[in-house]
Amino acid sequence: MEENQLNPLKALDEWEDDLLLRYPDPEQIAEGKETKDYRQYDDPARDTVKEFYRLNHTYQTYDFVMEKRADYLRFNRKEMTVWEAFDFLNQLVDDSDPDTDLSQFQHLLQTSEAIRQDGHPDWMVLTGLMHDMGKVLCLFGEPQWAVVGDTFPVGCAYSPKIVYPEFFSANQDYNNPRYNTKLGVYTAGCGLRNVHMSWGHDEYVYQMMKDYLPEPALYMLRYHSFYAWHREGEYEYLLDDHDREMLKWVHLFNPYDLYSKNPVAPDWEKLRAYYEALVKKYLPEKLKF
Repeated sequence: MEENQLNPLKALDEWEDDLLLRYPDPEQIAEGKETKDYRQYDDPARDTVKEFYRLNHTYQTYDFVMEKRADYLRFNRKEMTVWEAFDFLNQLVDDSDPDTDLSQFQHLLQTSEAIRQDGHPDWMVLTGLMHDMGKVLCLFGEPQWAVVGDTFPVGCAYSPKIVYPEFFSANQDYNNPRYNTKLGVYTAGCGLRNVHMSWGHDEYVYQMMKDYLPEPALYMLRYHSFYAWHREGEYEYLLDDHDREMLKWVHLFNPYDLYSKNPVAPDWEKLRAYYEALVKKYLPEKLKF
């Protein structure tokens, strides 16, 4: 349907702007800027974000997720080196972002550099560099509500702590007895690895990276937008002990994602040798998209 293609956000990352209003975090990663100084827009009502979540919650059904998984997880659209992939991603440069005029790659480089400066393992540095690579879905024609946004399990009842939970009433799964119970299609303690999340860049980049990075990195990629879990403590009944152990890594990663932006562009010429060696250490010469 035509409404399915709407892109209500003024900025691709505007949902992240809204996160900083909903989920302030006292940890300050970036230098010279307080968290209250991030993500300032003239329109505090965030109407475009609200419309984004109306579409997201209406159309992210269990069947929709399964269809997208079957389509995109074939990885048969493009084959590129990591550096070609970043050039491709840079087509998403966002002139309306209030925090930075930098390209998508430069933002990711800021995230990875903040992680590196704090002395974390090199695989986590690479995770910071790659974590938004899944946003190339927009360049394959996907609407924003199927690429970004808070993620949540499909196939079971929606948590009331998901942002704008009232919009789920328009989702066709909302009144479906197969999907609208506490456990839905799952079993208690089944583990998040057995739970299907709403479709977007998190799941896509996880699937892209799952053979190359260690388990903590994969949790960072797959669940960094699952705020109902790692912020609100929801869906405990679906978790297993492994999820609980990995949660600390997701908590460690998220402040770097949200607070690493600053207006100073990284000096790529000084950093190039390090990152080329890092990518070569962990990733194949070409990635499939």
